[in-house]
Amino acid sequence: MHPLRTYLHRFVPELTVADWQPLATALRPRHLGRGEHFVRAGEHRPELALLLTGSCRLYYPRPDGEERTTYFFFENHLLADYPSCLTGQPSQLSIQALVDTELVVFDYVLLRRLYDERPVYERFGRLVAEYHLLGTDARLTEQLLLSPEERYRALLASGKTKILERIPQHLVANYLGVTPVSLSRIRGRVARGTQKSGR
Repeated sequence: MHPLRTYLHRFVPELTVADWQPLATALRPRHLGRGEHFVRAGEHRPELALLLTGSCRLYYPRPDGEERTTYFFFENHLLADYPSCLTGQPSQLSIQALVDTELVVFDYVLLRRLYDERPVYERFGRLVAEYHLLGTDARLTEQLLLSPEERYRALLASGKTKILERIPQHLVANYLGVTPVSLSRIRGRVARGTQKSGR
């Protein structure tokens, strides 16, 4: 079964061959070399992609030149600039390949058309939106309520081992909102089983 069809079946197992066919015929392969972008801030790219191999990061470039990484994508993750797809406005975020990455891409306008033509896709869209809303809310809650060390401990406990195993430490630090030096200290304390007092 095609990886994207398998992904769809996670949310809508009732998807039929007839439902799948119009999407299957519109898929395009895309290769991103290390450091290449799927979308850059300021662009409008109304496309979605399933990541087949490799890894990407989602980050926001700030006016001061700094970047804030907020998410990592690995195999079988659906990625897109959803706000830009919905509004038609230029992107505020960037999605960059961290290693050579293979994607399968399709246009958002096709998905919108399938929402109207085939109810199973409308259900898929709702369930995916709910899934991402929960993930975004959990991420925001961590950033607002937890200290950097608590965020690191939460990452360890979350089972998101790919982040710790495959992402460079300076990007893990950026994701946690700390400097690489601070992350090194946090890791040392956690390894020793101690915890910094206070926030």
